[in-house]
Amino acid sequence: MNRKKLQKLTDTLTKNCKHFNTFEVNCLIKLFYNLVGEGVERQGTTIGLDRNAFRNILHVTFGMTDDMIMDRVFRGFDKDNDGCVNVTEWVCGLSLFLRGSLEEKMKYCFEVFDLNGDGFISKEEMFHMLKNSLLKQPSEEDPDEGIKDLVEITLKKMDYDHDGKLSFADYEQAVREETLLLEAFGPCLPDPKSQMEFEAQVFKDPHDFNDM
Repeated sequence: MNRKKLQKLTDTLTKNCKHFNTFEVNCLIKLFYNLVGEGVERQGTTIGLDRNAFRNILHVTFGMTDDMIMDRVFRGFDKDNDGCVNVTEWVCGLSLFLRGSLEEKMKYCFEVFDLNGDGFISKEEMFHMLKNSLLKQPSEEDPDEGIKDLVEITLKKMDYDHDGKLSFADYEQAVREETLLLEAFGPCLPDPKSQMEFEAQVFKDPHDFNDM
C-alpha cells in the first residue's frame, strides 16, 4: 500500500474509530496487512482476515478458547457478513474490543450472546454458551443439570421483567448494577493482561522501529 493511500485510510479510520489516535490507527493498519500477508492488493478481491485467521488471532493473542464465542466475536467484527474482516472492520472492531465504553461493550456482548439475533438471550442460548464455556467435572452424573440450575439462577438475577428471557434492557440493568455480569455467558472481550500486552506490542513508539 503506498504512502498516500495509507495516509488517506488512516485519516478516515481515525475519524470513524474514536478510541484510537492517528498513530495507533496507523500501527493497526500495518499490523492488519502483515497478518493478511504481502501481495494482497489484487484487483477486485476483498482483502481481509477469514474466520480461521481471525480466530487464530483471538486464540493466540487474547487467549480465547471457546469456539462458539470466537465465532460470535468474528461475526461481531464482520459487520457486512462477507466472511472476512476487512481493514475498516479490523480497526473499528478493535477500537471497541480494546477500549470501548461500557455502553459499547454492553451492546457488543449482548450481540455476541444473542445467538439467533432475535434481540433476546433465551434460556436455550444461555444453556449452550454456559455448557460450552464451563469445564466439565468428571464426577458429576449429569453436568447438564448443573448448567440448567445456573441458567435459572442467572435468569433470576438478570431477568427484570420476568418473561423468561433477557432483553437488552434486562441485560443492561443487570450489568450496570454488577459489571462482572458483562461477560456472564462467556469471555468475549480481552482480559486486561492480554489487552495491555497487545497494545504494548502494537503501539510501539515509531523511534523503536529501528530496533526491530
